[in-house]
Amino acid sequence: MSKILLDWSTLRESLAMAVNAIRANKLRSALTLIGMVVGVFSIIAVMTAMGVLRNSIEEGMTQLGANTFQIQKFPGGFDSGHEERRRLRNRKDITYEQAQRVRDQATYAEAVGIEAWQFGKIAWWEGRRTNPNVQLAGENLDGLATNNWVVARGRGFSAQDMDLGSKVIVLGDNLAEKLFPSYADPLNQTIRIDGYLYRVIGVFEKKGSALGDGQDNFASIPITTYFGVYGKYGRSINIMVKALNREVYEDCLDQSRAILRAARNVPPGAEDDFAYFSNEAIITQFNDLTSGFRLGVLLISSIALLAAGIGIMNIMLVSVTERTREIGIRKAIGALRRDILSQFIIEAVLLSLIGGIIGVIFGIIGGNAVSIWLKVPAVVPWDWAGIGLGVCSAVGLCFGVYPAWKAATLDPIEALRYE
Repeated sequence: MSKILLDWSTLRESLAMAVNAIRANKLRSALTLIGMVVGVFSIIAVMTAMGVLRNSIEEGMTQLGANTFQIQKFPGGFDSGHEERRRLRNRKDITYEQAQRVRDQATYAEAVGIEAWQFGKIAWWEGRRTNPNVQLAGENLDGLATNNWVVARGRGFSAQDMDLGSKVIVLGDNLAEKLFPSYADPLNQTIRIDGYLYRVIGVFEKKGSALGDGQDNFASIPITTYFGVYGKYGRSINIMVKALNREVYEDCLDQSRAILRAARNVPPGAEDDFAYFSNEAIITQFNDLTSGFRLGVLLISSIALLAAGIGIMNIMLVSVTERTREIGIRKAIGALRRDILSQFIIEAVLLSLIGGIIGVIFGIIGGNAVSIWLKVPAVVPWDWAGIGLGVCSAVGLCFGVYPAWKAATLDPIEALRYE
């Protein structure tokens, strides 16, 4: 027990001496820490920003409900590049009749939504107007469920609305706020889009934003009404398929693909002339696209940390030289080799950790600047913060061993003679 207490007392004394040495050379210590701060900052800032973007996708990309995938003419998600777009531009549109075949024949599907979109629209109400950035969706009865759109006020579409092609509309939360003042209830009001009047029957629940783009600046009308206004042909239809459960999700996807391939006369062995995606696929694609970038940042940061470690070793060697007489006095009054060794190793590790802590703090702040821009919750990457501090400790330990060993092996007589 006494040995443990003695070791703890020695360790505490070494720590105190390390702190005092750093305080005594503030400018030199600060310059030494810059490389460590930059290396850790780069890692933490990038990983924090990636975490914010991932959360934005996971929380905001909810245009599809659970166990739901979307089939459309072109790939969804992130830009596939000019060459890929050129290769796919001659694809035929997905027609409403083809979408109906999927709806009627997909036995593994709980719901099949069919939709078409118009973009850049202006909505009017009693002299008030929006910017020309409103999205208008024509949906069938299952379209609201497969898009995971929840009606917060009023109601959604009925079968009668579909049969009659009624001029009714459900507004996104943001659009309702822009178009109607706080004192006006949107329900049963009449708005105008492209010269057509629509009666507001509901307002969707707020969905937030994905990658900085709001998802609530839109409105939806029955797809039959949409066709009556904009025509049935000359545009591609999107199909959202919700599987009965997670267990049959892949079967439902394969079945829907087979039905659509048959409807579009795709030859056996030929690739699909349409695309499909889900929220999970978009997240996977995001991770794949950013993996190379993250690897590059880790490589550059590793070089910065290596340079910082060499800087710490140089400073520690200078410190050993400056404190040669002090080391001789400590040895003369009974300090053991391990005491000197621990003193300088602790000092090197402490220097690294201080730089690491500063780098982590600024990295989290810098990375979360993205969350302010995207208007999403901030992220604290505890795992990467722990990894960063662990790496800093390892760097301090590795590059502090040689100066500490040099100090511990000094001859006390020669050290006392040093001027």
